[in-house]
Order: sequence, then C-alpha cells, then structure tokens
Amino acid sequence: MDMGSYELKKAKNDQIYFVLKAANGEVILKSEMYTTKAAANNGIKSVQTNSPNAEQYELKEAANGQFHFNLKAKNHQVIGSSEMYKSKSGADNGIKSVQKNGPSDKIKDLTI
Repeated sequence: MDMGSYELKKAKNDQIYFVLKAANGEVILKSEMYTTKAAANNGIKSVQTNSPNAEQYELKEAANGQFHFNLKAKNHQVIGSSEMYKSKSGADNGIKSVQKNGPSDKIKDLTI
C-alpha cells in the first residue's frame, strides 16, 4: 500500500510548518506554525499517533457552506487543518485519507 509523506517547510517569516501529502501528492493536512524544527517534528509525531483515531477529528462547516476539519491531539490542541471542501462527503474522504496516510514515517526536510 502506497503511503503519503510529510514535508517540512520554512515560511517567509522563518517559522517551520509541515504538510501531509497523500500518495498522489495532494496536500491533505497542514500544520500550525512552529518556531523550531524540533517542535515541528514533534507535531509530525503527534499526527502519526493521533491520525488513525476518528474521535480526534473535528469537522466544521464554514460560513460559506464549505467544510473543513481539524486533527486534534489528546489535549485538544489542533495539530493540523484541512483545506476547504465543497461537500461534507469530500471532507469525510479527506479525514479517511489523513487516517490512512498520517502514520507514514516518510519525512522530506525542505528547510535546508
């Protein structure tokens, strides 16, 4: 089974964030901003641990009728957020994709 991968990236303000990509290269989860690479790596570990558990997801409807979700750690902190989806079923499929790809241990460091 093909797994997705993580990409560590540097933002314009030098903060670090990561994205989780599905096997097809599509970004399915984006992290918060971190001040250090170590903190971002801990965020990835948290996604790897929490992503398989359906109860760690919070599905929300935006004011424009689109849907998005957050993946939360056990302490209820948001560790990753999805893109917007036109439908609830699209967001549900996004959650399934994060559940499947989140445990991946493939990490590409694009900050160097």
